[in-house]
Amino acid sequence: MYCTADAEVEKLKRQISVYVDNARENEFKLRRFQEQELQFIKSAGLEQLLETFFVDYRQRFRHDAVSLLLLDPNYEVRRILDNLGIELQRYPELHFSDTPDMLQSMFGRRLRPLLGADQPRYSKQLFLGQARAPVSIAALPLVRQARLIGSFNIGSLKARRYTKDSATDFLQRMAEIFAVCFENAINNEKIKLLGLLDPLTGVHNRRYFDQRLAEEVSLSLRQHKPLSCLFLDIDHFKVFNDNYGHQVGDRVLQDVASVIKSQMRLSDVLGRFGGEEFAILLTNTAEKEALEIAERVRQSIEAHRLELDNHSLNITLSAGCSTLDARQEQPYHNGLGDQLIAAADAALYSAKEGGRNRVRFRALEAATAEPKIEG
Repeated sequence: MYCTADAEVEKLKRQISVYVDNARENEFKLRRFQEQELQFIKSAGLEQLLETFFVDYRQRFRHDAVSLLLLDPNYEVRRILDNLGIELQRYPELHFSDTPDMLQSMFGRRLRPLLGADQPRYSKQLFLGQARAPVSIAALPLVRQARLIGSFNIGSLKARRYTKDSATDFLQRMAEIFAVCFENAINNEKIKLLGLLDPLTGVHNRRYFDQRLAEEVSLSLRQHKPLSCLFLDIDHFKVFNDNYGHQVGDRVLQDVASVIKSQMRLSDVLGRFGGEEFAILLTNTAEKEALEIAERVRQSIEAHRLELDNHSLNITLSAGCSTLDARQEQPYHNGLGDQLIAAADAALYSAKEGGRNRVRFRALEAATAEPKIEG
């Protein structure tokens, strides 16, 4: 009888020990998750949030693979990343989708996590940047205000790491925290951009352009890559205002900005420099390619028609181009941005003087303080 009682006591002790060990393990997991959540929350901006996810989070939990798939139908997030100077190649595990089809297929109408080792289709698409495709995955929906905005993905080289029966409470909470932080970061960047956009045309203003000019010149010098600048001016713009009124003049500016944007790459920087003038920074672009881009923009504007109630208006522009060839030694680094602008402006003056609706190039050392021709 005593032996039976002793055996029951020992069994109970073992059960209690298991419970205690499980409780300690869960407490340790919870603490690690809470620490990571705090790192997400403390991230100062979108760039640090991405860095925290792709570097800190992966290392902290020793994940074989992590990735983000973001729904970005209007290229909004990608434009923000470009404005921040974050190249997509920096994060090969960051992917974008223009439509919600794949995400809705993954999570269903109830937006449930996708778990398991039998998901080869999704595993391949979610982890394109990985040298070895994960064997098992955990994909969690990123949701804000009942709206699916992306997926938070973890991959393992172990088939049994994530199964359909795996508990996801901690992971789902992590994804929820990340979704809130991501939305806040995007909204903060939008607020910043509001002060850096021209309200009429929707392109960046002079203040933003000047900031990016300094950054791009510095980057060009460090990486020994060329940087080109285009100065664009609408021909005879005063005529539109005088003959048709300022509302039509505003339409001309908006149409020209829209056409220019359609010809640009994501890495290019467009700004309304003032009045009817626009400026473009072409990163990693030498003279020949810059002139080709300028000519393409000029031709697109010339082919465009501004449709009014009773007739259509022809618009042309003149363009000046200059290039900072950082592959060559630059004797004076200070003021190179101003020199680049001055050279492009001088080239624009030459295009105006030569009859308008044309492109001209001016080297940095050839720039002079020539007077502008209005219109």
